[in-house]
Amino acid sequence: MAGSERGREGTPGHRPDRAERVRAQAEAVHPHPHARPRVRLDLPRVKRRGWLPEYDPEAFGRTSERIARFLGTGRFIVWMTVVIILWVVWNTTVPGHLRFDNYPFIFLTLMLSLQASYAAPLILLAQNRQDDRDRVNLEQDRKQNERSIADTEYLTREIAALRMGLGEVATRDWIRSEFQELVKELEQRRVFPAESEERDR
Repeated sequence: MAGSERGREGTPGHRPDRAERVRAQAEAVHPHPHARPRVRLDLPRVKRRGWLPEYDPEAFGRTSERIARFLGTGRFIVWMTVVIILWVVWNTTVPGHLRFDNYPFIFLTLMLSLQASYAAPLILLAQNRQDDRDRVNLEQDRKQNERSIADTEYLTREIAALRMGLGEVATRDWIRSEFQELVKELEQRRVFPAESEERDR
């Protein structure tokens, strides 16, 4: 019987009766405890919490660019040179019980290696961000150039159309020459009738 009910529900012309509608509404309000929750496509997906701490990539990128910009200045080189000189002088001239890094300067080497290991990725990150900005700027320049070329071609076509239209328009010199010919013709008409009248007399 259940199979026949299922078969009736699956038929295209089947209309669910009141009991089936109530059961469907109850399942929608109170789903089965072991049923898998449906994924709502009209709601934003909830972020899962990971083991790594969350951070703002944009803020981290700006900070890394500032650090990389400072590492590439002469001020940083001067301060690093001063610190190294003071470090070496302190650990070679002061009494033994006040020294914290003896002659091979292992701690100084460790600090410089640590600084270099952090500086290289920061500089690479800053370069990648600059490359991304350059790529976006180049894309915008390319689109602007395409628009400028399209505008120039449109204006060229319009100017050519205006020139072709002006070729059929009467110019000032043409009108002036026509008037001069008309005046000459009128003067000739005025002279010739006077001569014919004199002959008739």
